Parts: sequence; C-alpha cells; structure tokens
Amino acid sequence: MAGLVLIGAGPGIGRSVALRFAREGMPVALVARTNAGVRRIADDVRLLGVPVVASTADSTDERGLRAALDAAAAELGAPDIVVYNAALIRPDTVDDLAVNDHAMRAHLDAWAVNVVGALVTAAHTLPGMAKRGSGSFIVTGGMPEPKPEYVSLSLGKAGVRTAVELLHQQYGPAGVHVASVTVAGAVAPGTAFDPDEIANHYWHLHTQPREQWLREVVHTG
Repeated sequence: MAGLVLIGAGPGIGRSVALRFAREGMPVALVARTNAGVRRIADDVRLLGVPVVASTADSTDERGLRAALDAAAAELGAPDIVVYNAALIRPDTVDDLAVNDHAMRAHLDAWAVNVVGALVTAAHTLPGMAKRGSGSFIVTGGMPEPKPEYVSLSLGKAGVRTAVELLHQQYGPAGVHVASVTVAGAVAPGTAFDPDEIANHYWHLHTQPREQWLREVVHTG
C-alpha cells in the first residue's frame, strides 16, 4: 500500500491536496510543523476512509524531516507521490540587509525552508522512485515574476524552479515525474485562487502519461 506524502500540511493548499488524493482512494501521510494543525487535517482525510499517518517535523531539521519520511514509508509503503508544500512567506527587501542585523539570518532561514527542505525530501525519496521506475515529486511554486518587496520568497521560488529542472534531469529518465505548481496569487477559498481548484493541478500532474509530462503548471486564476 502506498500513496501521497505531503510536506507542509497547512490549512490552504496542503489540506486541499491531501483531500484531493484521498478522494481517489490513496493513503495519505502528512507532515507539518505543529501537531494540532496536522491532526485537524488528518481527521478530515480520515473521514474519506483512507489510511492516514500524521507526523510533525520542521522542514529545516534534516534529521526530523528524514525521520518523518521514514515513518510514513514504514506505515504506508514507499510513496507514489511526494508533494513539497512548505514555504516561508514574508515581506522583505534588499534594504533590510543594510539596516537590520537579523535580516541575513532571516534570508537563510527562508532559503532553508523554500529550497533546501525540498532538496532533502527529494534526496530521501526520489532514488527509490527511480529504482521502481515510477513516481511523482511535485513542489508548490510561486512568484512567477520577482517582486522587490518579497526578496527572499522571489529568490526561493526561483530556486525551486531550478531545483525542479535539475531533479528532472537526474530522475526523469528513470520514470520519475518532477514538476511544480506555480501559484501566481494569494490563496483564498471562494476566489480565483481557491485551494481546492489549485489542488486539481497536483492530481493532473501525477496522472499525466509520460509522453505528456509537464514540469510546471502556472495557476493564474
């Protein structure tokens, strides 16, 4: 038995992606920073009648993240799809580096969440997918155009785009579909950026025939 592993199981896109795959009958493993948040989503998924594993881990804690991935595999089997949805979103500018002693640390923290956590997750799960000859690894992207008021996020999402291309080059030939869903706006229910609508992209990417693989879907609303 295998299914979805979701890193960054928050109340927006994360919850909607988990429910989207659960409706298809797939087991779901959830990883989030807080126990209360991940348990709420697990309860929602469990109502759909599929097995659920809920773990807490910070995506910047390599040992904790790898342990959560191992726990999910031990309970559900090697995943069919891994979604990396963790992100650190906050306004910042280049000028902050000149006037704020903590700005550099904040930029490094953002990079650790937005990019390095995705690479650690990929390194832990994609070799197994490549050995089996199948699987999907999808990262939530954003910021299709950089914005000077969101420097760390702009750099992080550009890094995600490059990471997806590099991972595709390494693992795509072995049958692993690596892609990103780029969200070009603020996510909110009932809007053009409704998380339930965005979640459909993840399912479509996962189920695309190999000859139709896309490496990026941009949700513009």
